[in-house]
Amino acid sequence: MKRRLIFGLVAGLLALNLMVGARVYLASEKTREPQDSPEANVELFATVLEKVRSGYVDGTNLTSQDLVYSSLKGMISTLDPHSEFLDTKGFKQLQDDTEGQFGGLGLVVALRSNVITVITPMEDAPGFRAGILSGDRILKISGQSTARVSLSDAVKQLRGIPDTQVTLTLERPSTGVVRDYTLTRAIINVDMVKDIDGRKKFPLGDDKIGYVRIVQFGDKTGEALEAALQKLKQQGLKALILDLRWNPGGLLDEAVEVCQKFLPRGQLIVTTEGRDPRENSVRRAAGRGDELNGLPIVVLANLGSASAAEIVTGCLQDLHRAYVIGEKTFGKGSVQSIFPFDNGWALKLTIAKYYTPGHQVIHEHGIMPDSLVPMSDEAQAALLIQRSPGGLDSLSETNRLQIQGVRDAQLDRARDLLKGILLYDAVLAPGRVAAK
Repeated sequence: MKRRLIFGLVAGLLALNLMVGARVYLASEKTREPQDSPEANVELFATVLEKVRSGYVDGTNLTSQDLVYSSLKGMISTLDPHSEFLDTKGFKQLQDDTEGQFGGLGLVVALRSNVITVITPMEDAPGFRAGILSGDRILKISGQSTARVSLSDAVKQLRGIPDTQVTLTLERPSTGVVRDYTLTRAIINVDMVKDIDGRKKFPLGDDKIGYVRIVQFGDKTGEALEAALQKLKQQGLKALILDLRWNPGGLLDEAVEVCQKFLPRGQLIVTTEGRDPRENSVRRAAGRGDELNGLPIVVLANLGSASAAEIVTGCLQDLHRAYVIGEKTFGKGSVQSIFPFDNGWALKLTIAKYYTPGHQVIHEHGIMPDSLVPMSDEAQAALLIQRSPGGLDSLSETNRLQIQGVRDAQLDRARDLLKGILLYDAVLAPGRVAAK
């Protein structure tokens, strides 16, 4: 009897506990729901917007459109450094970037730790000739701090009418030195593929080791690389150095086209994976197969190698098709889609991330080289001057001799490696086959 009474009491308490718990849960759900309710938050947004438009002391000329557009720009900028709400001018700049010509300083920039940072200076451009390096932090533009300036607004300030000047205050993190650069804007024409002399002749020396530098992945990069490879093969190419240093990236399609020139048809090149499964994709080689028939390749990469340049570097490294020499790459491996609107504005939104064939994530990690060959800021600056048309001519004789004396340690290491491989193939490998 007592036992039944005790069991009944316990069961009643459990039922009461469940009922109270259910009520508390439902109450908490009701309390929580409005916090993430689109209707409630849109109502709050509209209320704040109207208060600002009608009551802000300096808001006489404020319009609802101004406030909404500013709000959208602010909202998108909180997501990541690569998503943007672009006005008509910003959208035009984005289109110009892939078409190979625009007016400005030739500095590819990004937000890093909330600071406007140089990814790479474009060759033959004012920033390149001034000796600005990858990783330099832009503290001021024309005397105005960049601390609260969005990436798109900073790009607007950097670009402008050719032959006009702009002063940048830059900090070099490796030394802590802060310096002003007064630069003259110019029309930036980007040649996507160059030879060792910054031209398109692609000479081949006695060692038969070819050199091709891809400056950027624009509309016709794959086409230009094809022409370069044909010239080198006609001269008896036996090994290739593919230089992707200071390459800020560009178009995914062109990166895929470059990779497939060195890979068998059907080989995995890169995958993209996003929150929406519809954004997931797999890109495979669809070309004619390896156009070099297995000839050894070395890829040169550094901090200025980003985005599409990292896709190529990571792909060829993962598949053991190329040996990578240099320094860790920038780590920009996210996918942005452009959603244009009828009013000329556009949304650039990060929708996925890139993964190499071995499923390495590029974004915020970068690609580590197979052989780490660091170079000092001074050596990099000297190399940029050497590459710049007329750069050496602008120096005094003493400084010119100093700059000319700086060796490209990464390029030298690549040549030494390929010479060793070619020597092995020519001398040791045939001997081993004969001994069998």
